[in-house]
Amino acid sequence: MRVFDVLRGDGPIVLGQPHGGTHVPEEIAARLNVNGHRLADTDWHINRLYEGLLGDATVVQSHIHRYVIDANRDPAGVSLYPGQNSTTLVPLTDFDGQPIWAEGQEPSEDEIEERRAAYHAPYHAALEEELQRVKAKYGFAVLFDCHSIRSRIPFLFDGTLPDMNIGTDGGATCASEIEAIAHEFCASSPYSTVLNGRFRGGWATRHYGRPAEGLHAIQMELAQSTYLTTEAPPWRYDTEKAARLRRWLRDTLDAIQDIALEIAS
Repeated sequence: MRVFDVLRGDGPIVLGQPHGGTHVPEEIAARLNVNGHRLADTDWHINRLYEGLLGDATVVQSHIHRYVIDANRDPAGVSLYPGQNSTTLVPLTDFDGQPIWAEGQEPSEDEIEERRAAYHAPYHAALEEELQRVKAKYGFAVLFDCHSIRSRIPFLFDGTLPDMNIGTDGGATCASEIEAIAHEFCASSPYSTVLNGRFRGGWATRHYGRPAEGLHAIQMELAQSTYLTTEAPPWRYDTEKAARLRRWLRDTLDAIQDIALEIAS
């Protein structure tokens, strides 16, 4: 089983997809409890949702499930959202705060390090390589990190999550023009939109977003209600919903690419 795939394009945007994978190695799957086996916290169908949206974009997608190790968490284990409920580098609970490992089967620190080296590090090495390749060609690169989540998770946030959640860590991870155009296009859509709300950008966005060096990063956290039939098993992809959403995602990506090229010229 490949840890990740790279679909290389010629444009300046790289689509990161760290949470779309559902593969759990057998020896790890055997230690999950019934709840863990549901894999409920997957970014369901995120690869399909973005497929072909921007023909010249590069895509870096992980195939490893976040319960094995979360490729969008700090490898040092530092919390992205201090003081708020969240999950760890190797989650011990799901997004509802319920245990995912059988009793006594939680991974040790040594196991976490082994998983980091086997799955987290290779994905990010590939992502770094593609961003640097793109930057060498254009003088800059834009990471658009693709995520989705259930719209109602009381353990993580109150009420219903907006449809489109743009994260730039308060504007630190990309040029202000890129942040502004992304927000403008999403806010003009039929979807409720927030900038730097509950999801301000995960580790990848914050790690790679260094605009002073020509590396821009932005996270899009979508409510799964925007493209799934229901936010429950079997997590069906709704082609009609997805088609509507894809139109706005395509326009947003096109606008980000145009403004980034303008800034660089």
